Amino acid sequence: MEEYSPRSNVVLAPPEDHPAARQANLETLRDALERSFPDVFVEFTTSSLRDVPVMNFEIEAEQGVFVTGTAAMPTPDHAHAALIDATAHTAALFAHWLRDTYVPSPAGVRFLSTYTAENGDKTARLLPATGDAAQNEAILRTCLPAAGDEDQTRPAGLPEHPHRCRD
Repeated sequence: MEEYSPRSNVVLAPPEDHPAARQANLETLRDALERSFPDVFVEFTTSSLRDVPVMNFEIEAEQGVFVTGTAAMPTPDHAHAALIDATAHTAALFAHWLRDTYVPSPAGVRFLSTYTAENGDKTARLLPATGDAAQNEAILRTCLPAAGDEDQTRPAGLPEHPHRCRD
């Protein structure tokens, strides 16, 4: 029996006002992905929603585990990568790489899942600045639908804890 793996789109971004984020651009992200993931697929295009350059990518983050996303960096202080149909595991792997390799940060990586946003909580949360992908996965798992929740409205009053979406 396969374990239930809820999915959501997950947006990852560097911490606000982080100097390294101001150096980020699509070309340096592509270069970093190519160094870390030799079989990366990259495609540059223009977003049909916002008419800004974006980079679509797919990586094999670990054996048999693929992460698909779109990165946009329309202004130096507005960089983000949207992971498409991600599980907590795939989002955690990419967030860990992003934090430790691309934009090393003592402040961690911000994230928001479309599941929580669609249910009224549009607060970007912060993954810890230290720890491994498994620790990030446990945090991300609280912000994705639980088994059977996918089509239900999330109850009002999500927890205030900065790293938690539900208890």
